[in-house]
Amino acid sequence: MQAEKKCEIIVKALDSKKGLDIQLIKVSDITALTEYFVLATGTSSTQVRALAEEAEFRMSQAGVEPHHTEGKSTGWILLDYGDVVVHVLNEQSREFYDLERLWADGEKIDISDIID
Repeated sequence: MQAEKKCEIIVKALDSKKGLDIQLIKVSDITALTEYFVLATGTSSTQVRALAEEAEFRMSQAGVEPHHTEGKSTGWILLDYGDVVVHVLNEQSREFYDLERLWADGEKIDISDIID
């Protein structure tokens, strides 16, 4: 499956569970780690888990399993799909780690055509 299709599935999943400030950043031009980062904020530890679980569930339905997951019991859950890495953070972690600033040289992708 193409990275762009993975991003679409993940963004829709995060939006369906009311994820806040969903961002899609193309980082393939500045790192060899991955092609895209998807970022979302949850308002509680329960919502952070629900967001990550929904993204993982929808990707699994599409036949794609994560290569690796981290932080299932923390305020920052990471799902690694190789060419797409998903970061679901609580509000404090999102503000503290400020991944958008860290990856500011990446291309921020407009997701308005993916979510309504």
